[in-house]
Amino acid sequence: MSIKPSKPIAGLSELAADYDVILSDVWGVVHDGRTHTPSAADALTRFRQKGGTVVLITNAPRPHPPIVEMLDGFGLPRAAYDAIVSSGDVTVDLICQRGAAPLHHIGPPKDLSLFDDVAERLGEKPPLLPLADADYVVCTGLFDDYGDPEPYMPTLVAMKERDLPMICANPDIVVHVGDDLLWCAGALAERYAGLGGKVIMAGKPHAIIYESALKEAARVRGAAFDRAKVLAVGDGLFTDIRGAAAQGFDALFVTSGIHRDVLHPAGGADDWSVDEAAYRNLLAEAGAAPAAHLRELVW
Repeated sequence: MSIKPSKPIAGLSELAADYDVILSDVWGVVHDGRTHTPSAADALTRFRQKGGTVVLITNAPRPHPPIVEMLDGFGLPRAAYDAIVSSGDVTVDLICQRGAAPLHHIGPPKDLSLFDDVAERLGEKPPLLPLADADYVVCTGLFDDYGDPEPYMPTLVAMKERDLPMICANPDIVVHVGDDLLWCAGALAERYAGLGGKVIMAGKPHAIIYESALKEAARVRGAAFDRAKVLAVGDGLFTDIRGAAAQGFDALFVTSGIHRDVLHPAGGADDWSVDEAAYRNLLAEAGAAPAAHLRELVW
């Protein structure tokens, strides 16, 4: 597939007047897993000051309140956004739909706040049981942030033998934490789907999280708005940009995020150009292209 690369722009200000709502990715755009990105905070704040609405839309597998606390800790000003919608929020909805059905959780203890939100909605937590006694599986990530997906294959095979559906609370395959590359729940979901297992994806690039984000934007604005006035901002071609394309949204691609090693092989922070051949290959693989791109989100 041949897809024309997007145009480079100097900053969000070149596009801002054409949009009422921004759905911005979080990790790789407004923070790197350790600290916030001041230029991105400034750009989103300026967009809001001009009457725009910013909803942060993230594949984090936790409900949004802990994410707000995390962003506060990273120093991200609350003036940079109006609301947050996470794949953890969507996962809570999906669990609540299943009521008291027992489930098996794959993921680290830090993600257990997800089930506290379920308890607030249902009055009690659904039973968290061993795999042999569960009706379905909720995967929020690997047990160890620095682990590898391959040791999970026997568990995935056992799940397939019982035809257990998996709710994947984070469709991302990998994320950067500073310079480190860590595996996410999406890596396990991808392998389970490869075995023929049923996977329900709670985040980008799937429609369910975008519909939640649009509802939140309408709530903030107090009125409906034109979907043609929505701009998606993200650093992941296979999640942010592909998801935006599927929803019919324009997208702004931040090239220094998850694909930075491919698009900026020299690694220089002052070099804003991209490797054009590598970019064309990534676009072809993703099957979608943004309207414009820039190295970092700036105004």
